[in-house]
Amino acid sequence: MTRRVLVLNAGSSSLKYRLLDGGTGVAEASGTVERIGEDTGTLTHSVGGQDHTEERRVTDFEDALRSALDAFERHGPAIDRDHLAAVGHRVVHGGDLFADPVVVDDHLLATVEDLVPLAPLHNPANLEGLRVARRLFPDVPQVAVFDTAFHQSMPEHAYTYAVPLAWREEHRIRRYGFHGTSYAFVSRRAAELLDRPVEETNLVVLHLGNGASAAAIRGGHSVDTSMGLTPLEGLVMGTRSGDLDPAIHGHLHREVGWSLDEIDRALYRESGLRGLSGVNDFRELTRRMGAGDETARLAFDVYAYRVRKYVGAYYAALGELHAVVFTGGVGQHSPDLRAAALAGLDRLGIVLDPARNDARTNEARAVSAEDSEVAVLVVPTDEEWEIARQALAVVHGSD
Repeated sequence: MTRRVLVLNAGSSSLKYRLLDGGTGVAEASGTVERIGEDTGTLTHSVGGQDHTEERRVTDFEDALRSALDAFERHGPAIDRDHLAAVGHRVVHGGDLFADPVVVDDHLLATVEDLVPLAPLHNPANLEGLRVARRLFPDVPQVAVFDTAFHQSMPEHAYTYAVPLAWREEHRIRRYGFHGTSYAFVSRRAAELLDRPVEETNLVVLHLGNGASAAAIRGGHSVDTSMGLTPLEGLVMGTRSGDLDPAIHGHLHREVGWSLDEIDRALYRESGLRGLSGVNDFRELTRRMGAGDETARLAFDVYAYRVRKYVGAYYAALGELHAVVFTGGVGQHSPDLRAAALAGLDRLGIVLDPARNDARTNEARAVSAEDSEVAVLVVPTDEEWEIARQALAVVHGSD
């Protein structure tokens, strides 16, 4: 029985893909198709440690996926569609309708389309990826894995906003959370590092990258997370503001005359680290801070302070904490951020070991001191493997 899964992540103008064994996570090939719909696109296909890149015009998502399949034919490994267990898809928003991965059918497509108002920047592209893959792989099971699914275990008091009942019932206004596929993978891997059953493990996981969020996870289930109705709420991010006074929209509209679309665009694309310092790449931010740039220093401090506040809040939400876990590009690769975010939390039993924290390695590991009551872990995430694993479980479970 084959375990090969082709994982697809369709973005607004890009397609990422990886062919891997859903059981072991071993990847046979991966790639990206970028600048879809523009005059010139780029396809990069990686296999056997080599990158094969070509410039070509890519008109739409079907052209992008056909280009990727052509790269498999030319550079390997050849995809025998009879030996694909499934095609796994990342879908950003499943609303409150999906707590598990789902086999794609016409009803699923209609439901994802109905959810577009909740994720207008993401779900349309995800939906197009689903439709195209069904056309090109008509005999291969397609499985949708939702970013929001992991957080459907949040209790009602955690996901409910204090807004009128009509907003909640008629307009689906509530907290959903995102990065769920990453949290599922990381929480399971963290429990392994702690040598504890995941069902008996309490974690605060910090997914820190250009998009950033935090989650309180009890026994493998989300009990709270920092993102809300949209991926704008919560931590400071590369270009997103994170938490802010909700009256800011009205204030800017009345006093400056900006439209709601203009304000949204600024909060999503011109805020966060970029708004504070002019750059959204954390490596460049750190370099500028080291060179004495005060705006970069302020951005770093705001970012770290927001993370520290969420660690404390989620420790309180859980009551008992076994580990704080860092993942994502920033969480994995910035020892300075980890140190700043956890500074002053010794009284809570959270103590870093400076040498462990500064060690440069891509391995999952503990960076806490030996006498730290709460472990501090760095766990690289692998969302594609998690999507493949979940897709494989659905398909083989239905055999």
